[in-house]
Amino acid sequence: MRTILNKLFFNRQTLKVAEELLGKFIVKKNKKEEISAMITEVEVYDGFEDGASHAHKGKTDRNEIMFGDAGYWYVYLVYGMYNMLNIVTSKKNYPAAILIRGIECKGEKIDGPGKLTKFLKINKNFNKKKATQKIGLWIEDRGVKIKNSEIKRTPRIGVDYAGMCAEKPYRFVLIKK
Repeated sequence: MRTILNKLFFNRQTLKVAEELLGKFIVKKNKKEEISAMITEVEVYDGFEDGASHAHKGKTDRNEIMFGDAGYWYVYLVYGMYNMLNIVTSKKNYPAAILIRGIECKGEKIDGPGKLTKFLKINKNFNKKKATQKIGLWIEDRGVKIKNSEIKRTPRIGVDYAGMCAEKPYRFVLIKK
């Protein structure tokens, strides 16, 4: 059974959504080709107090999508070469998003958000778009059940500048036993 996740799924507490995204499938559709991959790693960026979040200093042109409705894509470029794919979560006017960091497609692991977007051919054209079939990029629940014992929580990667916030266990990784 394939169920497309909608605003109701994403319009909840961000840490809970992140945990439940593991085992879901990101689906990218081009003209005739559809690629689907299971989400295996995510990171949370949650609220005004999260020093690692783009939104911790307030709303800007770049991060304004994080303050919008849940279920929209937030795509931005880092180091002038890597697109980062995030899904907006939580209630409107509360800045929160989840970075998709890792996927598995047909037995191949793709670790790292830049490698993931390159593999799926995701660019800034998806920024501020609702995660739907209409735009060709969405997330599905295909009935995969993940046990708590299969989830490892760690600090996020590459956010040392965030001080104490860098140590929060906001990275969720699917580990197969």
